[in-house]
Amino acid sequence: MENQSQQSISKVGEKYTADQISVLEGLEAVRKRPGMYIGDTSTRGLHHCVYEIVDNAVDEALAGYCSEIKVIIHVDNSVTVVDNGRGIPVDMHPKEKISAAELVYTKLHAGGKFNEEGSAYKVSGGLHGVGAAVVNALSKWVKLEIKKGGNKYQVEFERGVSKYPLKQVSELENKSETGTAVTFKPDNEIFEVHEYNYDTLANRFREMAFLNKGLKISIKDERSEKKDTFHFEGGLVEFVTYLNRAKTPVHKDPIYVSESREDYEVEISMQWTDSYSEVLSGYANAISTPGGGTHLSGFKTALTRVLNNYAKENNLLKGINTNLTGDDMREGLTAIISVKLPELQFEGQTKDKLGNSEVEGIVNSLVGESLKKYFEENPNTAKTIIRKSVDAAAAREAARRARELTRRKSALEIGGLPGKMADCQEKDPALCEIYIVEGDSAGGSAKQGRDRKTQAVLPLKGKILNVEKARYDKMLSNNEIRMFVQALGTGVGKGNFDISKLRYHKIVIMTDADVDGSHIRTLILTLLYRQFPELIEQGYIYIAQPPLYKYKKGRKETYIKDEKSLEEFLVVNSVEDTVISVGGEVIDNEQAMSIIKKYRSYNRTLESYDTHFDTLLLRKIIEDSNLSSELLKDKAKLSTELETLTKYLKSIENESLRNYSFDIEEDKENGTNQVRISVKTTARNKKFKLSSYFLDSAEFADLKNFYDGVKKFTGKKFKIVREKNEAREFDSLSDFSDFIIQDGKQGAYIQRYKGLGEMNPEQLWETTMNPENRTLLQVKIEDTVEADQVFSVLMGDQVEPRRQFVEENALNARNLDV
Repeated sequence: MENQSQQSISKVGEKYTADQISVLEGLEAVRKRPGMYIGDTSTRGLHHCVYEIVDNAVDEALAGYCSEIKVIIHVDNSVTVVDNGRGIPVDMHPKEKISAAELVYTKLHAGGKFNEEGSAYKVSGGLHGVGAAVVNALSKWVKLEIKKGGNKYQVEFERGVSKYPLKQVSELENKSETGTAVTFKPDNEIFEVHEYNYDTLANRFREMAFLNKGLKISIKDERSEKKDTFHFEGGLVEFVTYLNRAKTPVHKDPIYVSESREDYEVEISMQWTDSYSEVLSGYANAISTPGGGTHLSGFKTALTRVLNNYAKENNLLKGINTNLTGDDMREGLTAIISVKLPELQFEGQTKDKLGNSEVEGIVNSLVGESLKKYFEENPNTAKTIIRKSVDAAAAREAARRARELTRRKSALEIGGLPGKMADCQEKDPALCEIYIVEGDSAGGSAKQGRDRKTQAVLPLKGKILNVEKARYDKMLSNNEIRMFVQALGTGVGKGNFDISKLRYHKIVIMTDADVDGSHIRTLILTLLYRQFPELIEQGYIYIAQPPLYKYKKGRKETYIKDEKSLEEFLVVNSVEDTVISVGGEVIDNEQAMSIIKKYRSYNRTLESYDTHFDTLLLRKIIEDSNLSSELLKDKAKLSTELETLTKYLKSIENESLRNYSFDIEEDKENGTNQVRISVKTTARNKKFKLSSYFLDSAEFADLKNFYDGVKKFTGKKFKIVREKNEAREFDSLSDFSDFIIQDGKQGAYIQRYKGLGEMNPEQLWETTMNPENRTLLQVKIEDTVEADQVFSVLMGDQVEPRRQFVEENALNARNLDV
């Protein structure tokens, strides 16, 4: 079949010789394969661009030259980052013969962090010299301004290429003022999304400010007027206090350690709470190390040694039948371990685990000495921590006895598995999966609908215990949790958990899509995060994703999770085995799909305004008019623009069907003008206003961004050639896009499914449990500090932080079934 397809379509490049090997020069490689440099071209990659520029400013702070960083998100989703560091060098590079500033922004691996002799940076988070150049390559435009040597310099770039050499634009009144300002606009032809999330950026910058004591980082969002300033003279001490805001500390003030040896700096802050979980977060040169590393192992060793010695020397372990372990001592501990060193070594590509072997001994030694001195000077705090550790050891012993009892009962009474559970026949864990189902009713359907060979089902009755508020021994006395632990087979708790005994390598949470189902899913995820984190880290936890659609064409059946995915599926189906050209130039199918996806997103967003704005008018304003909040200030120019708009609208619409009228009126509140618009149609009349608020809104900027990503294709002709050289031409992107979607539907039956709770066993199998059709969402933790905060706030005892969280996120809630 593959050979037939290749023969029926004209072959591309039958000759394959040396002159066909292309070398991507400069920043071309970045634009061609952006994912290699920033991870992806979606939300994560978009925000990563901001981090790269801010990280450069933070490196100036680490070097001792920068005290303030400002980040501004503009209404068009361009971003400005300003720092008061030394300013990027402006002199000519001796070898490259361009200014150092241009070199940094146009050449990969160019920076001040490689030259060991007289290096510009003693300590740095950025190692590879690609950050600024990559952001430049992936931006539609970049404007770089530098204050240095009493002068202000400027250079601009378009898609990675400088428009002109760096030039001096003015002299500074304050000759000692230095710094760098970078404004960049991510390229909509590369990024799939272009709307920055304020909270994502703010959380990152808050963390940076905590880690760099005294550094002030401010962020302002001109789209919504949100703004925050993060400035913590207390540094890590304030960080720990912030992390424990939803917990109850068992001693008043966090313990703080700051020591240095040669070029190594160690800074630690920690505090014990009445929580039953530990939170240890490590950083190396302000880079998060969620995988841990030598700095964390050195800290743990020192803490265990010092606490054990103190307890023995002061006779605090009298009457205790068990030895204290490191886990006992760290129960309820929140600690931040930050090290700064000249040569970072990470294990793996992801920079998530520090590998410098010498750091372990340095941290162990420095922390050990400081903690010993602290406990001797603060005996009450030391005794409180020891008591907390003793209680943890007692609970551990009680839990051990409970486990032993459970093992004996399970062996004698239920053969090692819960009574309600339906196990699978397969014994190889890699081939087995277990569905954790809400309630006996859904459990019954799942048992009937499953594949008995590889799929097990465990129904849980009601809502399980919230382990965020319960100690280990109480958790094990809960019947539903005991059944869960028995079913997994791994045991539970440090020293008892053995991942090699896991019976199922896919653990699927399957609950109803309503409020109760969401709560039960959250309780199960809390249990897994607090007691079985290794299962999440190893990628064994999944959430069932019942599909919304079934696509059937001939004998082919495909299940699709939502409307957006259905549209993408139709596009892929339609462009398969075709040759597509735009304006006579052949493009690959991946690019064609990207163009259609962006154009459909643009149209979907436009259509969402239909109830409160006229979409035909809105389209014209975005695509062809000069209307802006700036134009609203000039009544004469505004009037001329509206006349042009009126003529256009009347030329393409029958007046009996649609009639527009525009009235300019003063907007006293904002000191400008606004336009009152009336649209009469045969169906209804609409009235709305065009104000500076709307034209400056993030929503309007988003529409402009969507169109900007496809604008260069809108005036071109499209041609698609199928097998047997069957060709069709289209005069517009709109016609081509509509054809592709309709063509994807041709000859297919598309069924929309109801909710999970209304499915019988056959439908449950067909849509949600059949490995050939189902979609599963894998649970991953990208930010361990933020994850801990979410569980502590939502599932902990403190009401005020939870109330604040709900108020801040209420508007983000979607599809609530109440």
